[in-house]
Amino acid sequence: MGKALIVVDVQVDFCEGGALGVEGGNRVAAEVAELLAGDHGYDAVVATRDHHIDPGTHFSDQPDFVDTWPPHCVVGTPGQELHPDLRGYGFDAVFDKGSYEAAYSGFEGSIGGAEGGERLAAWLGRNAITEVDVVGIATDYCVRATARDAALEGFETTVLSNLTAAVHPDSFAAVEADLAGDRVAWA
Repeated sequence: MGKALIVVDVQVDFCEGGALGVEGGNRVAAEVAELLAGDHGYDAVVATRDHHIDPGTHFSDQPDFVDTWPPHCVVGTPGQELHPDLRGYGFDAVFDKGSYEAAYSGFEGSIGGAEGGERLAAWLGRNAITEVDVVGIATDYCVRATARDAALEGFETTVLSNLTAAVHPDSFAAVEADLAGDRVAWA
């Protein structure tokens, strides 16, 4: 009956100055780091990362910023790494996703991105986690997908909205309304 924090894709490329920088990304990194530096009260803290090797049509030279994107979070580049504010934190596990195709939900990833590696739902279950808080980047894509999948997997799920940043900030209300139908709470 434990509670976990899922830190979604707080990576260099998703913060200001990165290949696909989201306004507010650096703020999210700093505030998540501040939360983790204190007595946060979570039984486990995990992170997810985009982990692109060759994601096919996910990358485009002329991205539409809906289904196609400029190259980002390419394995072996500095942009794929967690934001510097989070690098010193000892996450209990890191789940990499999207090596060879688009992947938005942390539940699509595995430890180290390895095929057949332990997936997030299994890891949370093995560690007796029943409730999750979701934070990170981007509210309207990977945070949304991760929160939805957490609820569908049976975890009591809350998005901590002040610790997220969106690609399209005007979409926030629609994302909140959409996830409410999936039993995802917002705080």
